[in-house]
Amino acid sequence: MSGRALLRNRVFCGALGVTALLLLAEAAGRAGLTDPDVLPLTSTILTRTAELAVDEEFLTNVAATMLAWTLGLLLTVAVTVPLGLLLGSLPRLEATARPLIEFLRPIPSVALIPLAILLFPDRLDLKIAVIFYASCWPILINTMYGLRDVDPVAKETLRSFGFGPLAVLWRVSLPSTAPFIATGVRLAGGIALILAVSAELLAGGSDGIGAYVLKAGSSPDGLEFIIAATVWAGILGVVTNSLFIGAERRLFRWHTARAGVAA
Repeated sequence: MSGRALLRNRVFCGALGVTALLLLAEAAGRAGLTDPDVLPLTSTILTRTAELAVDEEFLTNVAATMLAWTLGLLLTVAVTVPLGLLLGSLPRLEATARPLIEFLRPIPSVALIPLAILLFPDRLDLKIAVIFYASCWPILINTMYGLRDVDPVAKETLRSFGFGPLAVLWRVSLPSTAPFIATGVRLAGGIALILAVSAELLAGGSDGIGAYVLKAGSSPDGLEFIIAATVWAGILGVVTNSLFIGAERRLFRWHTARAGVAA
């Protein structure tokens, strides 16, 4: 691959940018421009990050966070996709529900965590609840929007052959809406991870990345491990998002091609 082709590669450019930033931060620390007690050296953070990769306690906490993430996201998809299909298929029902959606959607999900603490004594239930509330909106809105994008000619053609509303929904509307739903799920995945860690930080508990960060704050090298755990939270976000993008491209290659032609 030529140098020009490498510069056009997004992964290479992203890795190059991150490497340059890390080297710059390391150089600033070595030159005394930053206080290591406030911002540890990049090399120190990377060392702690590597240590956490084989730390059994930390991996247990990561597993707890990802369990809440998985359960919360699955529950959100199971409830929100059918609800979005229902609202998108019935314009009058959508018009009735739209004011409530627009009222609830802007409420910061983190602000609801104190209320969730009172309603859900079990910490796993609490995390699932706040994940559900925060991540339902992108899936719901994308599902409803996707239904509007369905080709009306295709629906009318099926109706002309005697197919009922459910058959039209299953054979035409749902396949056409699936790429939009997948995009909503991908966006919800990132939101769900943020809310899982936030709930662990604010609500306490004995497991999860957020709980590990709280415990690390009381150790002598707490700041280094806090930043390292945060780095791993970011890595998990990048990995899950990349997996979703890969699945979208593999499953909905036809939609990507159509979007490219339309552009």
